[in-house]
Amino acid sequence: MKLQPTRVLRFLGVRLLSSAVVLFGVLVVVFALVHLVPGDPVRLALGTRYTEEAYQALRAASGLDRPLIEQFFSYIGGALTGDLGVSFRNGQPVTTTLLQRLPATVSLAVVGLVIALVISIPAGVWSALHEGKVSDVIVRLTSQFGVSIPDFWLGMLLISLFSVTLGLLPASGYAPLTEDPAKWARQVVLPGLTVGLVAGAIMTRYIRAAVIDVASAGYVRTALSKGLPPRIVTSRHIVRGALVPVLTIAGIQLATILGGVVVVEVVFAWPGLGRLVYEAVAARDYPLIQGAVLLVAVMFIVVNLIVDVLYAVADPRIRVS
Repeated sequence: MKLQPTRVLRFLGVRLLSSAVVLFGVLVVVFALVHLVPGDPVRLALGTRYTEEAYQALRAASGLDRPLIEQFFSYIGGALTGDLGVSFRNGQPVTTTLLQRLPATVSLAVVGLVIALVISIPAGVWSALHEGKVSDVIVRLTSQFGVSIPDFWLGMLLISLFSVTLGLLPASGYAPLTEDPAKWARQVVLPGLTVGLVAGAIMTRYIRAAVIDVASAGYVRTALSKGLPPRIVTSRHIVRGALVPVLTIAGIQLATILGGVVVVEVVFAWPGLGRLVYEAVAARDYPLIQGAVLLVAVMFIVVNLIVDVLYAVADPRIRVS
């Protein structure tokens, strides 16, 4: 079934418009963040370094000495052009700091999602196709354990096993992929496993439920009654029919990881967005917190937009509508 260009453009136009509305709402909330915090954010940021001169200089540099409406339009205009202000902590542009940390988070998110998909798709499909049997019970119990386990505890367990006991992998640290791929690969294994195992346990349960739902559909029973081999029915009808909910949960997990797995990044000293937000909150660096929240929201919006487009590719019924 071919995609009609006018419907594609209309579909993308509606999604982009709704994303723009959500983004504007996020900008308003992020701007209000500083003004809703009890106390003076500049005074809190300075802490023991407070002097009247430093206080007035920082207020002027951050634009907090101007009227509120002027601050609002200045922030919106700056955000649309990539200017998110200056960090209270180090005096660097917030955009620069975020872009420096983004590659670490993206690489961890990709590795974690790949591990999660490799685990969850075969486990979820197998469990659904053997519903009620011993293998199904084992998969469900294992996934429930994975969902319930705290990620920081799992991370420390992996460090204890692979770093302390076996000495196979480093317990912490980060090397950029573009500078030293081999070192990056060794250092991403443990945090990637921590993120991937937890996400994989969550996705396994959703995939199992989706496959069970599709397997009971009328067109699957019709295909089986026509004599098609179960393997063909599973691959062409059941698995493909379950793609939409799988894409949904995969998109949610990817956006969640991109948003910064704070505890995992702190445990493994991984210099991503999650650890950056943790450090910014500790230092009361409100411009940096604002910028990080805005970037995470943008990534959520982009991932959701991509998933919406993939729906139409995976399901012809959505393609037509």
